[in-house]
Amino acid sequence: QVQVVESGGGLVQAGGSLTLSCTASGLSLDDYAIGWFRQAPGKEREGVSCIGRSGGTVYYAESVKGRFTISRDNAKKTLYLQMNSLKPEDTAMFYCAVGDAITTATILCRNSTYARYWGQGTQVTVSS
Repeated sequence: QVQVVESGGGLVQAGGSLTLSCTASGLSLDDYAIGWFRQAPGKEREGVSCIGRSGGTVYYAESVKGRFTISRDNAKKTLYLQMNSLKPEDTAMFYCAVGDAITTATILCRNSTYARYWGQGTQVTVSS
């Protein structure tokens, strides 16, 4: 049984930093593109950052470029999102998603329907 679990969310002041982690069990994570999505109240879920199977390909939403860094450790079956210079508009529930077998990082982040597995989410709140 596949399980995807996020951690690391919390409350932080604007300008601060957080690191999110996502661990996956029940599958060989290095077979899949994986990434982070977020959903703020009243807004659609959006792809924040995704990374290819070997980590060689990454995608960032324009709103987070230069502030967020995605990385993965396939041996630990863990995905990370380092978030710096956080803004109040980054406040959202952040979800980890594992793509299907043929999905690339860019396709995954641009179309969440290509996500095969989802975590339950971790809340990030940025105060002004």
